[in-house]
Amino acid sequence: MSGGLTWGQLRAVRCSEWEDAADGWGRASNRADAARDRIDRQLLPGIEDSQRGEAARAAVVRLRDLSRDFQYVYAECGLVRTTLNSLAHELRASQGALREALEDARALGFTVHLDGGVSFPPAGESWTTGGLLPGGRIAGSGAEPVAAVPAAYGNVNPNEAKAQDVVDRIARALREARGIDERYAVTLRRLTAPEGVEVSGAMWTDAHGDATAVRGAADGYLRDAIPRDASPAERRAWWDGLTRERQEEYLAVYPDVIGNLDGIPAGVRDAANRDNLRLLIGKLEGVEGEGVGARLAGLREIERQLRFPDPDRPPMYLLGIGDEGNGRAIVAYGNPDTARNVSAYVPGLGAALDEDFATNDLRRAADTALAAREYDSSSAAIVWLGYDAPQLSGDDIAGNTDVMFADRAEAGAIAYNSFMAGVSATNEHENPHVTAIGHSYGSLTVGQAAQRPGGVPGAEDIVLLGSPGTGARSADELGVGRDHVYVGAAENDPVTAMPAKIEARGMATGAMSGAVVGGAVGGPVGAVVGGVGGGAAAYFAQDAQADDREIWYGTDPAHEAFGARRFRVADGPRPIADMGGVDAHTRYFDPKKDEESADNIALIVAGRSSEITTQERR
Repeated sequence: MSGGLTWGQLRAVRCSEWEDAADGWGRASNRADAARDRIDRQLLPGIEDSQRGEAARAAVVRLRDLSRDFQYVYAECGLVRTTLNSLAHELRASQGALREALEDARALGFTVHLDGGVSFPPAGESWTTGGLLPGGRIAGSGAEPVAAVPAAYGNVNPNEAKAQDVVDRIARALREARGIDERYAVTLRRLTAPEGVEVSGAMWTDAHGDATAVRGAADGYLRDAIPRDASPAERRAWWDGLTRERQEEYLAVYPDVIGNLDGIPAGVRDAANRDNLRLLIGKLEGVEGEGVGARLAGLREIERQLRFPDPDRPPMYLLGIGDEGNGRAIVAYGNPDTARNVSAYVPGLGAALDEDFATNDLRRAADTALAAREYDSSSAAIVWLGYDAPQLSGDDIAGNTDVMFADRAEAGAIAYNSFMAGVSATNEHENPHVTAIGHSYGSLTVGQAAQRPGGVPGAEDIVLLGSPGTGARSADELGVGRDHVYVGAAENDPVTAMPAKIEARGMATGAMSGAVVGGAVGGPVGAVVGGVGGGAAAYFAQDAQADDREIWYGTDPAHEAFGARRFRVADGPRPIADMGGVDAHTRYFDPKKDEESADNIALIVAGRSSEITTQERR
């Protein structure tokens, strides 16, 4: 179409032909997706299980590259399909408005001219002659004006206003159709790819721009129907009620939204987030800015693990990924929709979407899943980085105070409860056994979530590891009953002995002084050790004045006053005397460094908490 679009042309447009074309692109997209699926689920496992040697390794590399190429074809063809369907959807609305105006004109006996103008017949009564007032013509938009019929002493033909309304409606329909045409022409011209079979990183960067462009053109077609403010159960019902074609369009255009929408089935979220992961990498490659490099490293490591899964681990499901804040990532080992036992672990201080998270925090979830499956094969374990955990680096020991406050935990608690409600909405078992696990500052987040109205949705057990407190006075406040709250606290874990606020007043001064002295002698490492040592000296000076049951965020979860069940863990190395730093704080999940702790966690997750080994409370 062009700027000279006429109402006759708009009326004649066959929107069904655009939809037929969209169906063709959809079939191409689906075939590419099926080819990718066959490579990932049949060809690669078959080679890896049965073949060895250089040729086999080379074939695996080539097949994985081919899988990514099919992923690109799937994504781009899906974008074309949605663009064409959205074009038809919007044009049909403008066409419908035009046809209503033409039908009204016909019913009134008006004549609609090619320029969109309208002639109307005589009507009404002249005050002077008593006869009918003469008819006339209203010029169409952009046409040469027609001389108005003079009114007889204020008499106006009642058809004139009706004719003007028809003219305005025709002009508005044409104006909207021209705008739609221009917008979609720009978008469709974007959806091109260079010739060849190799998909480069630059092409994925371009694909991210393509997805953004399609959203900008087709926002009203899909976006407004997404139930962002609904409950996870309502979102599940919405998704299940969509046609297969509409689901595929959402996955093509809004993989980030669907992949991070609590209440959408795990398999769907995983498929969406795998595509979104590649688009995020394409978006961030070549971008400069604080934290971008670390985030890219985390994304690439997660992608590497998805592309080259560890055969000794349960299958990975990418339930969330994003670059907002310090980054978002939710990874499950085992399908949380089909597993009878599901745990969701919240990491704490320092957790962010980086390579360390993608290596160590993912391993903790994998270890938990593997260990729980020793007791019940129907078990899945999740690591949930759905909030901005406090960040604290060695060269900022005194300057970063995020960890001193609970505001990030309070914000994270809301997001965590939404995610856990989604787990309940999509799990196929009538009464799944769900365990909420918090480590370090993450235990405060879980504690805050448990103290919100209704508690953690679906959770039967709560596990607190290396906890600086939950903000609760006792385990009774966490909504599952004190017999279902479990605590792992290594004797040499300094986080579980975080000073109460009265102790910290002296400790902060000592820490800063010690850091200055230590830094002068030993550089950044010396600053950390000096800060810990100076703080410790000041801590002991204040310790006698504090209630021994209190730590930074309320009652010590390992204290008898809290009333939780403390399970046995190794003491770990002492922070200063053994130069172990905070090593005792990081061992709870590791079956190699603390087998008893890891086994106790697995027993709780598998619903066999009666078999844990216990430890005397403080």
